[in-house]
Amino acid sequence: MTIAHTLVGNEIVCHKIRVGGRIQGVGFRPFVYRLAQSYALQGEVRNSGGEVVILAQGRDIDIAHFVQALIDEAPTIARPHLLQNQSVTLSAHTSFQIVESTPGHESHIHVPPDYSMCEACRTELADPSDRRFNYPFINCTQCGPRYTLIQAMPYDRVNTSMASFKLCPHCAHEYADIMDRRFHAEPLACPICGPQLSFHVNGKRIVDTQQALLACVTAIEAGEIVAVKGVGGYHLCCDAHNAQAIEQLRVRKARPHKPLAVMFQQAGEDGLAQVKQHVALDAVQCDLLSDPARPILLASWCTGSTLPKSIAPGRNELGVMLAYSPLHHLLLDRLQRPIIATSANISGEPVLTDNTQVETRLAKMTQYFLHHNRPIVRPADDSVYHVIAQQPRPVRIGRGLSPLELTLPETIQQPMLACGGHMKNTVALAFDNRVVISPHIGDMGSVRSHAVFEQVITDLQALYQVEAEIIVCDAHPDYASSRWARQQNKPVCEVLHHHAHAACLPGEYPHEPNWLVFSWD
Repeated sequence: MTIAHTLVGNEIVCHKIRVGGRIQGVGFRPFVYRLAQSYALQGEVRNSGGEVVILAQGRDIDIAHFVQALIDEAPTIARPHLLQNQSVTLSAHTSFQIVESTPGHESHIHVPPDYSMCEACRTELADPSDRRFNYPFINCTQCGPRYTLIQAMPYDRVNTSMASFKLCPHCAHEYADIMDRRFHAEPLACPICGPQLSFHVNGKRIVDTQQALLACVTAIEAGEIVAVKGVGGYHLCCDAHNAQAIEQLRVRKARPHKPLAVMFQQAGEDGLAQVKQHVALDAVQCDLLSDPARPILLASWCTGSTLPKSIAPGRNELGVMLAYSPLHHLLLDRLQRPIIATSANISGEPVLTDNTQVETRLAKMTQYFLHHNRPIVRPADDSVYHVIAQQPRPVRIGRGLSPLELTLPETIQQPMLACGGHMKNTVALAFDNRVVISPHIGDMGSVRSHAVFEQVITDLQALYQVEAEIIVCDAHPDYASSRWARQQNKPVCEVLHHHAHAACLPGEYPHEPNWLVFSWD
């Protein structure tokens, strides 16, 4: 050993470091690799279940800085936390490398939600010299679909609905290049090897992506209603300034009074210039609209808004959101106006996701369909938020936020599944000190709702590799979710409906010791 290595801070050491939290599908391993390079460390990094395991060897002072930077300098959409930092025997590594994923403990699995398009991809999307110019499925490790295309964990391309799209040489090079921001971006695609758009109208098909996009824009400009396939399902879209189109949409969807969401293009210095023409926004609301989750926000109308009041009749609030996928950006960029973007479904049911099914089930609503051929594994409707007393409050959890992972105030002894109510159903899976909440499913009064309900329950347990041993259900004897629970041949805990509502509050604020809660219909 050299004299330098015996000095404080210069001793050569090796540490095993485990990191958990939201680190899947966010470019965490290449971030670790680049960070290790900057500190001249040797070792390796790999996925193991839902955590990242790092073996790092180098000067002890560099290891200390490296460990701190893992948390402080992590990718924007990552939410890491340190699980272990333990000194181990020196290894034989002479460089730092990324190695293949290995199985891990299910309690550390974190399934990433779907993310809105990042600024780097948005810049490329608008660059005529870029090979992904105007490509509706551009993405990287910092953006793009996740939950809606993952079929199994670990989150690798072979375990997603992108597995059937073979990477072209250019994309394969990016995918394998540790220094590229698309290194192991699992939904990676380009116009040559990735998903494509098609436009269907009255039995006619346009299969060229750019021509299909143009046909959709033309139809919306002409006052038509178009079913547009997005990230977690289809939207029914029309010109938000066209009162006649909005009325037709209400009639065809049998939705005479419920408010409709409006989607805006990012514009202006803060991206919200268009939105601010129609609703009043404070700093909290601006941050919420611009969040990577891109939820729908309920905000107060501006007196100068030119949008028809029929979008939200009799209400002083409007549901607004920013375009979040590259497809939506391209649509709105060409239209140069906001659009109505409401869930494409039969009232109360989960949003539709299948190309053929949507044409059959929505035939009375529209004959115009903008499809793509990237399969949606499971639906995720748009999330909805309200700001109350300067605090963002979720009204509906969905795309961009789900599966929502929360920490319980104590560890439970047996995994539990809560299967929700009959209206606006959502399910939750609890295990160890964690609870995972599914996206909004819908009302349980239809065959499709029940099918998606069962699929989400199966998927949550499979993705998190946990099988519920106890089922919690509403005490109401006729709720479809409760009837399903009693048929599962597992212990069932029945909870009174209003007690469940009341119990949510102390569950959400465990630091408050005493509660008096009122709950009523």
